[in-house]
Amino acid sequence: MKRTIELLIVPVVGNCAVRTSEAICLDRRRRPTMGSFRPLCRCSSRVFASTSIHAIGAVLLFPRSFSLPLSPTRKLTVAAAVSTSALSMINPSSSYSQSSTEPETMMAPSTPRWKPTCLYYTQGQCTMMNEPMHLEKFNHDLSPELQVKANEVNNLQSQQLDYLLVLDLEGKVEILEFPVVMIDAKTMNYVDFFHRFVRPVEMSENRINEYIEGKYGKLGVNRVWHDTAIPFTNVLEQFEDWIIHHRLWKKEAGRSLCRAAFVTCGNWDLKTKVPEQCKVSHIKIPPYFMEWINLKDIYLNFYRRKAMGMRSMMNQLGIPLMGSHHLGIDDTKNIAKVVQRMLADGAVLQITARRNPKSLDHVEFLFKDRIR
Repeated sequence: MKRTIELLIVPVVGNCAVRTSEAICLDRRRRPTMGSFRPLCRCSSRVFASTSIHAIGAVLLFPRSFSLPLSPTRKLTVAAAVSTSALSMINPSSSYSQSSTEPETMMAPSTPRWKPTCLYYTQGQCTMMNEPMHLEKFNHDLSPELQVKANEVNNLQSQQLDYLLVLDLEGKVEILEFPVVMIDAKTMNYVDFFHRFVRPVEMSENRINEYIEGKYGKLGVNRVWHDTAIPFTNVLEQFEDWIIHHRLWKKEAGRSLCRAAFVTCGNWDLKTKVPEQCKVSHIKIPPYFMEWINLKDIYLNFYRRKAMGMRSMMNQLGIPLMGSHHLGIDDTKNIAKVVQRMLADGAVLQITARRNPKSLDHVEFLFKDRIR
């Protein structure tokens, strides 16, 4: 008995290359045992049945079938007669690499063509900024995704804050990703971003590899994570340089942010996860993490209806989801779009939670009506 799989091979070009996709068995009951022939990793964020192979960014395919010995009595026939034009028929708008994210919602025809973000660039480590083909395929500027139309500022209200730092951490055991998008609260304009992948400090390498494969392997960005991730303490050092550069914090003052506040979709990020990570990393909670805006509470009090998460808000407001859900930088951009929409509708964003500096485990919630 023979089992047929479709195998896509793509080349490695610099540090932003696409890698080999996983082989997928036509017999959907189980995957074939590949023996000594092992694909390197996924090049797509999703695994599909062979009838709809998701092969983004492919440039090289095997032109004919060939056999690989699995056992003395069984062979595996690899069918790879798939043309580039066939791939474009499967997904004509696809453009991908291991350093990018996949759109889940198509943009309107009138908007600029969506391009995946180069995640080496967001880490400050892209080495292909002079390559026209790379620049054509991958986004190196977040501003087009967060553009504000002139008529959207008509209902903009006076804000107590100058800047909003949208934050959406990723990682349940330890923080794996620390993304921030900076929005001007008075104009709604995108200003800047900060993004770092975070390497756990109390996990074995084997556990880290399993953890990252489970978290980011399915998104096709596990390689860029391994290439760029740094410990949480180093991330905070770089983040502090970033907020000092934007004049949002004075280290010597040791206080909260100046004229700015973090915006999170829930209290978990700053109430729970940051203190847990600081304990694991053997550092004190930085003073700029002492207060924040829970967007869920602002949403509830402004629209008078509940939204239990980012996707619920986006669905209710008719905002298309872009990128990959649970990739922190994409979620942060999507939350920033919700913030812009709420500002445009006339919402005033203000602090909703504050940590007691004398008792860091105690958090005061400032809104009577809030999501619990």
